[in-house]
Amino acid sequence: MGILAPVTAPTLPPPLSRRGTLNETWLVLGVSLGASAIWAVLSIIRKVTAEVSLSAQTTSMNTSVTPDRPWLDLAFQLTRIGLALVPVLLALHLLRRDDPRPGASMGFDLRRPVYDLITGLGLTALIGLPGLGLYVLSRELGLNTTVSAANLTAVWWAVPVLILAAMQNAILEEVIMIGYLFRRWGQAGLGTWQIIFASALIRGTYHLYQGFGGFAGNMVMGVVFGWIYTRTKRVMPLVIAHTLLDVIAFVGYTLLRDTVSWL
Repeated sequence: MGILAPVTAPTLPPPLSRRGTLNETWLVLGVSLGASAIWAVLSIIRKVTAEVSLSAQTTSMNTSVTPDRPWLDLAFQLTRIGLALVPVLLALHLLRRDDPRPGASMGFDLRRPVYDLITGLGLTALIGLPGLGLYVLSRELGLNTTVSAANLTAVWWAVPVLILAAMQNAILEEVIMIGYLFRRWGQAGLGTWQIIFASALIRGTYHLYQGFGGFAGNMVMGVVFGWIYTRTKRVMPLVIAHTLLDVIAFVGYTLLRDTVSWL
């Protein structure tokens, strides 16, 4: 009868070096929001160098791909939303190198639903009203385009898809820009406020396609969200707030664009 080998606990791989950690973050950004930031910079250069003033231009979001074939358009919309979440899965997968439960560690879970909901609602009010005012002011000053937040055709699935798009934006941005980057940049030795401002700067940059108001507003949002995360260690309230802000923007625009002149 053979001798059984002793059972040993699985060991985690050795931690990445500082350089390896930073390289990993740039690669994750390069296939997600960092790439969006580069495209946004090119977009704002194109817009400010156009013959038409920035405030006279329109930025269209959530547009139909095949408006004459709604079933195919729905497939395009759902595929876009699904593929946009792949970098989130990548970031969580990479974090498992040194944390078997990365979602729970960053507070991306349902353990504290009441707290997360109340905090998310508070952040929605804190960011939403000043953000709307900044958008109107920056557009009047010629620093922002007119943002057409939703441009789907009049189909039964338009509002559900806009809500899913809002959720996708929130999960993608908050898990990567806050939960993932704050963990990895902290491991690389960056200070708390360095991390907050660097993350907020990238967040503002990938919104530059809207104009300089979009950049400023989202950078401020990034600072607030980053500071809140350092206090709570929970991403879920940020996801809730971001989702609500985008639902209000997307669905509200759809319902009010024909009656509210300044939208």
